[in-house]
Amino acid sequence: MRELVRRIEAATPPDRDRALDALRALAILGVVLGHWLVTALVADSGTIRAAGPLQHLPEFAPVSWVFQTLAVFFLVGGQVAARSHAAARARRESYGHWLAARLERFFRPVVALLAVWTVATLAMLAAGVPWQTLYTLGKLVVSPLWFLLVLAALTAATPLVARVHPLWPLAVVLHVDLIRFGLDGPDGLGWINVAAGWLVPYCLGAAWSRHGLPGRTTGWALLLGGAAATALLVLCAGYPASMVGVPGAPVSNLNPPTLAAVTFGLAQCGGALLLLGPLRRALRRPVAWAAVALLNLGAMTVFLWHQTALMAVTVTGLQAGELVGLGPLLGLHTVPDGYGWVLARLAWLPFFALALLVCVAAFRTYEQGGRRPGRERRPAARKEIRGA
Repeated sequence: MRELVRRIEAATPPDRDRALDALRALAILGVVLGHWLVTALVADSGTIRAAGPLQHLPEFAPVSWVFQTLAVFFLVGGQVAARSHAAARARRESYGHWLAARLERFFRPVVALLAVWTVATLAMLAAGVPWQTLYTLGKLVVSPLWFLLVLAALTAATPLVARVHPLWPLAVVLHVDLIRFGLDGPDGLGWINVAAGWLVPYCLGAAWSRHGLPGRTTGWALLLGGAAATALLVLCAGYPASMVGVPGAPVSNLNPPTLAAVTFGLAQCGGALLLLGPLRRALRRPVAWAAVALLNLGAMTVFLWHQTALMAVTVTGLQAGELVGLGPLLGLHTVPDGYGWVLARLAWLPFFALALLVCVAAFRTYEQGGRRPGRERRPAARKEIRGA
């Protein structure tokens, strides 16, 4: 382990902003833990269906404020993509070559995921698994892919949007919501916000790349302003308190994004900027940096396979429970309608994490292109850390 830490430290360029990698890691961990806490797979009459604890326990809505961290990921994505594109232009690298390099790592692990699940689905069909169960599992597998599609589209548009002020897409979100909710406009209009809503933190990150942001001043302004705006929208304008979708709710803040989700994202971006200094100081320690670097090297694999890990534990637990006569297990196969379910789900998190580690060990090579962290060949290792 010490040798691996030493190699990662030696392979890291001295000018790399380690805090950016830490923010990306925190965003990924937030999404993973959030999904594990708000996704319930209920065993019901021989089938498995999805349910959500926030539907039965709305008092836990503040949990979504902690774990819905997508805005931070788009903030970092905008900063890194704009900086990378500027460097490519300085090297006179073509746009097509730059874009292909940026997108390759996004979608190479997707191919592995879809291939495995295609085979698994065919096997389940042959075994007579009910359609309801197949639909539930399949939806959990493909639902995270919307994020990659949006990120890929924004990355491709970086030369066009890198200089767009974040207030412009914010104004689009505001007007869409005014028409949709204030003037009883069509619900379909809200899908404009899938692009406009995530453009706000993405453009903020691009602005950060161009001329930097005064961390504490801008950070506090975004944190306090975004939090105040979100509170007003929830308390006075009737927006949902949960920042993730709740089954059966008439309005979701996330699907598609609402003005409340965007202002909340701005508050998160402000908090992220305030964390830059402490993170940079903490990551001077080689062990802390090695943990962040390793997570970033497999970030897409973690993101793509975390729902599979949850499903693997759920199905294995259901079969084991039936084998020994226990039936559905609390926190794993039961309706999430009480505090007992919440406590039991917390106890299952280490099992989900262990299953995810197995998935990452098996499939991370598709993201890393066959390279292994800390390899002795320094040029390759240095290139790998740069690509994290």
